[in-house]
Amino acid sequence: MTFKKFLGAIVACAISFTTLGAANRASAGAREEGRLLTATEVLEEVQGMPDQRIPDLLLARAYGIAVIPDVAKVAFIFGGRRGRGVLVVRNTLTSPWSNPTFITLTGGSWGLQAGAQASDIILVFTTKTGIEGIAGGKLTLGADASVATGPVGRQGSAATDLNFNTEIYSYARTRGLFGGIALDGSVISIDKSANAALYGKSGVTATEIFAGQSPSAPAPAQRFLERLAQATRTSVRSSPAPQAELPPSTPSAEPPRTYPLEQQNTSGASQGAQQSAPTQQ
Repeated sequence: MTFKKFLGAIVACAISFTTLGAANRASAGAREEGRLLTATEVLEEVQGMPDQRIPDLLLARAYGIAVIPDVAKVAFIFGGRRGRGVLVVRNTLTSPWSNPTFITLTGGSWGLQAGAQASDIILVFTTKTGIEGIAGGKLTLGADASVATGPVGRQGSAATDLNFNTEIYSYARTRGLFGGIALDGSVISIDKSANAALYGKSGVTATEIFAGQSPSAPAPAQRFLERLAQATRTSVRSSPAPQAELPPSTPSAEPPRTYPLEQQNTSGASQGAQQSAPTQQ
């Protein structure tokens, strides 16, 4: 083999590897965009059920929302649960919600159980404690943050804990049924590879995504955010979301009232006339 042929073979291999890498990245990005579309469908379908939807009062107080479609649970004495979804947090500076970050949900159980099922899971975060735990690495539900099965429907709006002592409310839709689900012991962590594929930036962090410091999100992400904004905007009208506390302002002294000179003279003259007028017998 001549040197030219050898060099040509090396160049051809380099081009093929580059093309393959670009194709893999495009395929990964398409896979994550499909996950966003599925999450949007889950949100639309759940909120389209008046008697089973997440209460407006809870949505209005949500600090963050996670939608995890097609969470698979397989059990035979020992069971396991795993799914991938998206998480967003409120961002009142630029838009109602931040760009989505991808997460994974894993959990296990044991006991007399057998079978397999898939569920769409929605988590409503009422404080930033759980969000910070996820962004920092991982969060164990029930251990690092309190989690409770969430109320549903119109009656659930009245039954929701008005003090919101629970940090996370969990929901699941299985075979058309929607309601609260127990997820104690499940772990939520950041899906770093999925975030890198969606935003086209290796090593992008959840904190950067939440703060709007990541590359712009593709169209499927914007559609998900628009649908979420519509759902929570309706809720905010009936029950405003909590706003950040502002430092107390220093009260300023009220300036003395002044009156036109003519009004003062007229008033003084009138009072003088009343004082000098003789008393009628």
